[in-house]
Formats: sequence, C-alpha cells, structure tokens
Amino acid sequence: MLKGSCLCGKVRYEVSGEIEEVSMCHCKQCQKAQGSAFAAVAPIRSADFRITQGAEYLKEYRATPDKARVFCAECGSPIYSARDDRPEAKRLRLGTLDTPISPNKRYHAWVSWFELADGLPKFPQASR
Repeated sequence: MLKGSCLCGKVRYEVSGEIEEVSMCHCKQCQKAQGSAFAAVAPIRSADFRITQGAEYLKEYRATPDKARVFCAECGSPIYSARDDRPEAKRLRLGTLDTPISPNKRYHAWVSWFELADGLPKFPQASR
C-alpha cells in the first residue's frame, strides 16, 4: 500500500496498486502547474486510489476543458490529474508520495529547455 499527503497534511491518500511507470513531463502546462521544470507523474488506476482524509480540501482547476488538475485548497499541493474521457485512470503527482517507490520504467516527455546532463554540481541535500 502506497501512502501520500499534501504539504499541510490535510489531504491524505492511499494507492493499492504499484507504481510501474514514471514520466517527467516538461510540457508548459505541467511547468506552470508545478512551478518547476517538470512534473513527476505516474499513471494509476482510479479504482486503486482512495482519499483517506481531507476530501473537503480538494479543489480542481481546468486549464483545458477535458482535464481536471486536483490540488489541496489549503496548501496548493497538486495531488493528481484526471481526463474526462479516461475516468478509469489518474496521473498521480509523485512529489506527494510518502512511501518510497522503485519504478521499472522512467522517462522524460515534452523536453525543451531543461537539461539534466548540464555539468552543474549535484548535492544530496540543499547547499548553503
């Protein structure tokens, strides 16, 4: 059982399935929604996903008419997105997971300006 939560902890969820695939989406909408170079997401079955606390804090935003981006209204943490034409699936925002995962398949999509092999120093924690 995978568990996750938003930044403030008011929304908590469980995923009963495994995370097999992770994409780092670099599309402009994901960049704006995350405030970052990409969004780390995984496809999950809607039937495997359950809000265990704080459903009343969930809000959605639709940048496009057929896709809901669901987030915590208290702290703004993005939780998942869901397309109207695919109610059986969600795309979980992996930064909200509390349980570690080891996906078999990982890839980048819609890559434009962000380069991982840029030669900049990489630190296991924040540098001061």
